[in-house]
Amino acid sequence: MSCCKDKANKDVVGAMKMRARMYYRIFCELREELGEERATAIMKRGIRQGGKDAAANLAQYAPGDLQGLKDAFLSSVPDNASMFSPEIVKCDHEDLVIQFHSCPLKEAYEDMGLDDEEKEKILAIAAAVDGGLFGGAGFEFSSTTWKPGQSGCCRLHIKPGK
Repeated sequence: MSCCKDKANKDVVGAMKMRARMYYRIFCELREELGEERATAIMKRGIRQGGKDAAANLAQYAPGDLQGLKDAFLSSVPDNASMFSPEIVKCDHEDLVIQFHSCPLKEAYEDMGLDDEEKEKILAIAAAVDGGLFGGAGFEFSSTTWKPGQSGCCRLHIKPGK
């Protein structure tokens, strides 16, 4: 059974890395055609909408069940979110803060040899999915994406919705 779980995890991580590479290739094409600002805006809008499309499963916890949201979100990520190595920094009735210590997307960009500035740009674009997901589910959301010199990856900040 363990070998099957290991293969499934490897397959999911591989799919996430493929998604990352596709985001980057699409971004590069858009940037060449439209410039970086427009390419970034278009990518973020599309990726955010993808997050909104997945928000229905979390909307039942809005506007303020942050504990339920945390449990549902982490259990919905393949392999119980272990590929992101999540740390719950805070979870009470006012704030849910999740720090991801690893990320298959970031690993894919490192494997591609992107420099820190380029990684920072594309990770900020990719993180738009979380804004769509949590905002679309009815929560207030912000995030801090990876910056050069930092370890880990994104930090998600979720508050009760209005």
